[in-house]
Amino acid sequence: MASRWERDPVLTVEHLTMRFGGLLAVDNLSFSAGRGDITALIGPNGAGKTTVFNCITGFYKPSEGRIILKRGGDGVMGELAALTESGRRFVERESGALYLLERMPENQVSQTAQVARTFQNIRLFSGMTVLENLLVAQHNDLMTASGFSIGGIVGAKSYRDAEATAVEFALHWLERVDLAGRADDAAGELAYGDQRRVEIARAMCTKPTLLCLDEPAAGLNARESADLNTLLLSIREQEEISILLIEHDMGVVMGISDHIVVLDYGEKISDGTPKQVREDPAVVAAYLGVEDEHVEAATKEIAS
Repeated sequence: MASRWERDPVLTVEHLTMRFGGLLAVDNLSFSAGRGDITALIGPNGAGKTTVFNCITGFYKPSEGRIILKRGGDGVMGELAALTESGRRFVERESGALYLLERMPENQVSQTAQVARTFQNIRLFSGMTVLENLLVAQHNDLMTASGFSIGGIVGAKSYRDAEATAVEFALHWLERVDLAGRADDAAGELAYGDQRRVEIARAMCTKPTLLCLDEPAAGLNARESADLNTLLLSIREQEEISILLIEHDMGVVMGISDHIVVLDYGEKISDGTPKQVREDPAVVAAYLGVEDEHVEAATKEIAS
């Protein structure tokens, strides 16, 4: 039976290439992320993982390739060829929607295609409260309700109602990450692991279709990593969204991933289930930093 990333992909990356002058950071990369799957993008340092994330989320415009986000049923896929030829960025129908992310600016990837992201280096507003950080994530709805500021200034009912809804939603996510009691504390005063959870809660306040997490377990201890696993699995199950993550913590990757894509020097060297990837000699060799002809010896070394 075909895997979910083959039969129902939410994200399809086709022949993605990214050059920085003479540096080839990503080389002809293709992979899919299944709808409702947790997909991990792993590889040694410098493999090109963050560059791929930056292309998917609109930070970079790829040198070549196509990045398709699909929302809804497969019926909309029949419009892909026309969308590509037209030069438009997306098509939205009642049955579903298609977004060509490589054509969309960063703000449109987030707002229209509903792709949310966290960063390897925490980017909270440290001087704002935890609750305010989550309200910032809902600024598009609040700005619309305020008539782009005037309604908020005069205290229009539409704005007050939208603000109350935003606060309620933010508190819901603080409950989900076990930080409701810190809502009024400055985000910068939280412990490092708590700040990581606030970042995830803030991303979820954008109601994403695809949640992209850049090393969410970085700097966490063993207990915090285990708690992160539990949180991400609950988000996947209860919110029915897809998660794409970069991660070096193999306990996290192997513990929660449905699908793993392995990069080395910008190229895909493996793609499959955790078991398939774990047993792939090319992956073992890449992580040990040996040449291809030493793959068999490297496999024996890691096994022992």
